[in-house]
Amino acid sequence: MQHSSSDRIAEELRRWARAEPAGTRLPSTRTLVKRFEASPVTVQQALRSLSAAGEIETRPGVGTFTRAKPVLRGVDFSWQTAALGTPQQKLEPATSLRSEPGNVIALHSGYPRAELLPVRLVRSALSRAARGNAAVSRADSAGMPELQSWFAQELESSMLPGLAAPSARDVVVFPGSQAALSALYRSLIGAGEPLLIESPTYWGAMLAARQVGVRLVPVPSGPDGPDPVALERAFAQTRARAFYAQPNFANPTGAQWAPESARRVLEVVRANGAFLIEDDWAHDFGITASSHPLAAQDSDGHVVYIRSLTKSVSPAIRVAAVVARGPARERLLAEAQAQAMYVSPVLQEAAVDVVSQPGWRSHLHSLRARLQEQRDHLAAAVSQHVPQAELAQLPTGGLNLWLRLPDETDLVELQDRCRVRGVMVAVGDEWFPAEPTGRYIRLNYAGADPAAFTDAAAVLGQELEQVKF
Repeated sequence: MQHSSSDRIAEELRRWARAEPAGTRLPSTRTLVKRFEASPVTVQQALRSLSAAGEIETRPGVGTFTRAKPVLRGVDFSWQTAALGTPQQKLEPATSLRSEPGNVIALHSGYPRAELLPVRLVRSALSRAARGNAAVSRADSAGMPELQSWFAQELESSMLPGLAAPSARDVVVFPGSQAALSALYRSLIGAGEPLLIESPTYWGAMLAARQVGVRLVPVPSGPDGPDPVALERAFAQTRARAFYAQPNFANPTGAQWAPESARRVLEVVRANGAFLIEDDWAHDFGITASSHPLAAQDSDGHVVYIRSLTKSVSPAIRVAAVVARGPARERLLAEAQAQAMYVSPVLQEAAVDVVSQPGWRSHLHSLRARLQEQRDHLAAAVSQHVPQAELAQLPTGGLNLWLRLPDETDLVELQDRCRVRGVMVAVGDEWFPAEPTGRYIRLNYAGADPAAFTDAAAVLGQELEQVKF
C-alpha cells in the first residue's frame, strides 16, 4: 500500500509525540520542513491529520503541543435501573449457545460441526445467490415461491393416501424456527393463555413462550411419546388451544413417538378442537429410522408443521418454514409481516439451491452413516467410563444422548468441573418446563470431534464421582 509524503511525516511525528510527555512543544513548521525535506504544505497536511486524530493540539499564538492523554472515567448506567424497572421474565441463555475456545470438547453444542454439513454446496449456493437479483431485491412476505414449493412437496411426499396435500400457499418462511415459534404463539395462542408442552422438551420453545407471555403446562413424555390420558386431562383442565411437541427425534431425549401413540395424540387434539404445533427440527437427522411427520396424517389444519434447514444446511442460513392451513395461516402471515416483513432473499435462494442439488440427497445418505458412527462411539465411551449414567434409549435419530445421573448429583458443579478440564456438557434442568424429574445431562454426538469422545467420557466419569449434594 502506497503512502503520501504527508502520511509518512504524520506517522513519524505520531511515534515521537507518543514517546514525549503531554504538553511537549513540537518543532516549528520551518524546522520540520528542513528535517523532512518536504514542502510547508505537506508538513501542514501531516499536522492537520494528527490534530484531527487527537494526537496534538494547536494553541494559537503559542505553538503546537503533544496532547494530554485523556483520563477515562467510569461510566454510570445506574439510571437505567429505574428506567427499565423489574424484567417481566429473566431470560438466561442456554448452555448450548455458549461459545467456548477451540480446544474445548463441545458436547454441549446444539449444532453439528462443519464436517457434517454440505459445505461445498452451501458456499456455491451463497456465491450464486450473491451474484443474482436476490442480492438487490426483497422477497414476498410469505417467502420465495420456489422455496415454498419445496417445503410443501417435502411434506406431500409423506402424506397418507386420500388426504389433501399442502400447497405452496400454505407455507410461510421465517428467519429460523425460533422466530416461527414466537409468531405461532402470538397468532394462535396469545399472552396469558395456556400452551400444553412435552416435558422434557426443547428449551428454545419454552424461551419463546416466556417472551410472548404464554403460560406453559407440562405434559409428561417418554420414549414412545406423551401419555394420551395425561394430554386429554391437561386439555380438559386448561382448555388450551395448542400442544407443542417434537414427535421425531425429540430434543433432548431423542425419542420418536410410536405409531399408536401418534394416532391417539392426534385423536385427542382433534377432539378438543386444538392445534398440534409439530416441530420437525431433526427431519434430516434420521439414523436407523426416518422422520414421519404427523402433519402427513392431517389435512384439516389441526397440525401446524415447523421444518427448519438451519441445523442441517448451515447455521449461517437461518431459514425455516411453517405449514399452516386455513385462517391460522392468515394470522401467522400477518404476524410474520409484523415481525420481520420478509426473510433475506439471498438466504432463501441459497437454501433452495442447496436442497435442490443432486448432491443434497447424497449428503443426507452419507450423513446417516456418520451420525450412527458418532452416536455409537459416544454411547460406548459413556458406557465404559460413566457407568453411573443411565441411557434410557439409544436414539434412532437426532443429535443427542440423554443421560440420567444419580439423584444426589450436583449438576451445576459437575458442569463447572468438566469445563475446567476442557469438556462442556449441558445441564438437563434447562429442558424441563417445571421442576426436573431427575438429574439429567445432554451430550451432543455431532458437535465435537469423535476422536475426543473417550477422553471426554473419562473426564465426565471422574468428575461425577466428586460432585454430590
